[in-house]
Amino acid sequence: MNVQEIDLHKLTVNDPFLGQYQQLVRDVVIPYQWDALNDRIPEADPSHAIENFRIAAGQKSGEFYGMVFQDSDVAKWLEAVAWSLCQKPDANLEKTADEVIALIAAAQCPDGYLNTWFTVKEPEKRWTNLAECHELYTAGHMIEAAVAWFQATGKRNLLEVACRLADHIDSVFGAEEDKLQGYDGHPEIELALMRLFEVTQETRYLRLVNYFVEQRGTQPHFYDTEFDKRGGTWHWPNHGTAWMVKDKPYSQAHLPLSEQPVAIGHAVRFVYLMTGVAHLARLNHDESKRQDCLRLWQNMAQRQMYITGGIGSQSRGEAFSSDYDLPNDTVYAESCASIGLMMFARRMLELEADSQYADVMERALYNTVLGGMALDGKHFFYVNPLEVHPRTLKFNHIYDHVQPVRQRWFGCACCPPNIARVLTSIGHYIYTQSENTLYINLYIGNRVEVPVQDSTLKLCISGDYPWHEQVKITIESPHPIHHTLALRLPDWCSEAHVTLNNQAVEQDIRKGYLHITHTWQEGDALVLTLPMPVRRVYGNPLVRHVAGKVAIQRGPLVYCLEQADNGEELHNLWLPNDSECRVIEGKGIFARKILIQADGVKQSVADADRESLWHYDVSPGSRQAHTLTFIPWFSWANRGEGEMRIWINEK
Repeated sequence: MNVQEIDLHKLTVNDPFLGQYQQLVRDVVIPYQWDALNDRIPEADPSHAIENFRIAAGQKSGEFYGMVFQDSDVAKWLEAVAWSLCQKPDANLEKTADEVIALIAAAQCPDGYLNTWFTVKEPEKRWTNLAECHELYTAGHMIEAAVAWFQATGKRNLLEVACRLADHIDSVFGAEEDKLQGYDGHPEIELALMRLFEVTQETRYLRLVNYFVEQRGTQPHFYDTEFDKRGGTWHWPNHGTAWMVKDKPYSQAHLPLSEQPVAIGHAVRFVYLMTGVAHLARLNHDESKRQDCLRLWQNMAQRQMYITGGIGSQSRGEAFSSDYDLPNDTVYAESCASIGLMMFARRMLELEADSQYADVMERALYNTVLGGMALDGKHFFYVNPLEVHPRTLKFNHIYDHVQPVRQRWFGCACCPPNIARVLTSIGHYIYTQSENTLYINLYIGNRVEVPVQDSTLKLCISGDYPWHEQVKITIESPHPIHHTLALRLPDWCSEAHVTLNNQAVEQDIRKGYLHITHTWQEGDALVLTLPMPVRRVYGNPLVRHVAGKVAIQRGPLVYCLEQADNGEELHNLWLPNDSECRVIEGKGIFARKILIQADGVKQSVADADRESLWHYDVSPGSRQAHTLTFIPWFSWANRGEGEMRIWINEK
């Protein structure tokens, strides 16, 4: 499908819900993360990321501190700044970003290489450990930031840095005998170079992406070859990470992509890789790679994805497991993985207009992505569990990766700036524009101007989604325009209803989108009604972790029980199958949000700690009526530490 990029200068998010998140990112998150990058957050893990650039640029003396990919935190922060400036210009913020870009340019080596770890710490080891050291991953994030900065401001200062970096990479890697015939352990460069190609139209970047994708998993294996060349040394010898080189599925490098049957390995790496592959497949009209995307998407979305849009069910390797292995309490579901899932879904929508991709994109956004950041914008989740029992976390090391409350920052801080950049760039996900059709994927309130042949289609989406069922799409173009609008009919809604100027429209539904072809005039109004009854969700019988349990969903939002409303021992609560769920207005931190209540049952035993551990007969104790209160899952852990669970016993 031929698609055109939506210009975020021509799109203004004014959504009552996500618009507030964008304002929170502008007013709180970006300044907070700038302080974090400069080590000004008390009681938070230090970053040292800006200081690393100063040392690499020769402006300061000192030692590198942080992860080998620490530079990427700065790049993602810059990308968030860029997209934020599209929504609201800020001269002081732009000046700060320009100063950071000047610092980055000063740290770049004469040959175009850019990575403060190797420049400061190990210059002689550049490009010797692709399996572990994230050099191309870090470069990819800098390239993404450069493209965003150029598109947002028109300035080429960071883009020139990125092109020199990309040209250097192109001089190092390739099939030629004098080049390094490898690829990065953490995919990212692929999707970044695709974005750089679209801006520069430099075909060498497109060819390089194709090389990286097709080289992955070939024999003799690159990771083994480079391991032998460096004398069998590891980057993290004291942290038991030898498996990162030896476990090829971990980095999707065990087989050529065309031979991989299932989503496997590190979840973030998988979706970053597939985002680049889907983009490449579309621009190169590569049917083989398109089929790879379809096959691996279906396995991931139908067998390895949580109800929350989380992916990566095991902590070891932050990775996928086997089909239908979706534990709720030991889950990893990294925030970055759901962001990458949104990116993959967006590229699949550009590859083919099928609402299944937008459904997943919406599920990830309104649940895991929003849940990765506290309501104050200053605390973050790296891991996103579906069930938490805080007392157990302190003693059982199988839960060492799980936190019961969000953290101020992380030593490995990939998630916080990633959340910031996706929320500021949310306009990229709302629409997919082809030559003849404007697809509306997400019902986020906004005004947009879309070029249609020699004219401009102007429209406004309004409503109070995801809390209320009615969405209004108003045409604001001063001149008539003949075009097709395609409205996504969400998978959670079985009875959507659409009118145009108070008249029912023809039901031309294709792959989950209602197509409406019309000569649009100023004042035309489409009203989309998406009934949002509270729905009970059940797992596939092969998902053993949810057998006999039910989850609650309303609209795109998954709900959960939290100790603050329901007391301790959430595992002893039951939702009868004939109990009616009631919608109520939230208060306090839940103001302007919808909560759900239902009449349930709590099984309890007085002085249970005095009872024997096991019983041969019916369990002692009694069952009392108990009002169950469900909150949107993304908002849990904003009231202190306590139990939480999504899946509840049903009778």
